[in-house]
Amino acid sequence: MRILVTGGAGFIGSHLCERLLSEGHEVLCLDNLFTGSKNNITHLMDNYRFELIRHDIIEPILLEVDQIYNLACPASPVHYQYNPVKTTKTSVMGAINMLGLAKRVRARILQASTSEVYGDPKVSPQKEEYWGNVNCIGIRSCYDEGKRVAETLMMDYHRQNKVDIRIVRIFNTYGPRMALMDGRVVSNFIVQALKGEDITVYGDGSQTRSFCYVYDLVDGIIKMMNKDNFIGPVNLGNPDEYTILDFAKKIKEFTGTKAKIVFKPLPQDDPMQRRPDITLAREKLDWEPKISLNEGLCKTVEYFKGRLQAMG
Repeated sequence: MRILVTGGAGFIGSHLCERLLSEGHEVLCLDNLFTGSKNNITHLMDNYRFELIRHDIIEPILLEVDQIYNLACPASPVHYQYNPVKTTKTSVMGAINMLGLAKRVRARILQASTSEVYGDPKVSPQKEEYWGNVNCIGIRSCYDEGKRVAETLMMDYHRQNKVDIRIVRIFNTYGPRMALMDGRVVSNFIVQALKGEDITVYGDGSQTRSFCYVYDLVDGIIKMMNKDNFIGPVNLGNPDEYTILDFAKKIKEFTGTKAKIVFKPLPQDDPMQRRPDITLAREKLDWEPKISLNEGLCKTVEYFKGRLQAMG
């Protein structure tokens, strides 16, 4: 097939492009390189079935494709709060443009939504039918509400125009090709530990997160795209839950650092719990994560060591 991946030069997008190419597809990687990087896809450039299109999905584009994976949007607080208006535009106008394209060429489109649609949840683990607890005027709302509106648009294009849609809600994901200055907990802790800097925990560290290795996530995304008669939304993530403080201790152990763990004030609207209920993914997609946290962290720490050494 001829497949479009928006945000294809990003952390998750680059792994998805790589996997689709390995399955024999032609891949159009669309990215404006705001948070994505050519370094993530350099090794794919020689493949004649791969093409990079530098474009911002806020602007319409005309292409002929069979499937669209819509991953384009800054996903870490540091990046999406840098230009919050642009973040909202990317989610909302980007979804409109990609849905318009899908409608025109009759392509199936998958929306990469997020666990952030649940906000700071009052229930745990989070099931797909939970409507969430989101502050619509907070500093995170450009991302949270942008993604919620994108889901709304997906459903309305499906109901009104019969567009063939899929929606996945992605929980915390980690692995090689995460940005060094990503601002997310895995990259923050590993980079701080490897540099011998203090490991920064926000709040008292009792808040929880669940960590899914990127290979597992990509497997789930592709399974969802190719599943007939099920549009979602479906949670994709690892249900194993860790407190941030326990995770910081684990990173210390993995890197052998002598760095201290220091505590800073909790940012506004930082969710206290993140744990997916993946019952639906198991039932509908026969999917669940297979890579353990220890195995995934080994690969991720090695990646960051290489990046830091290359920087000198």
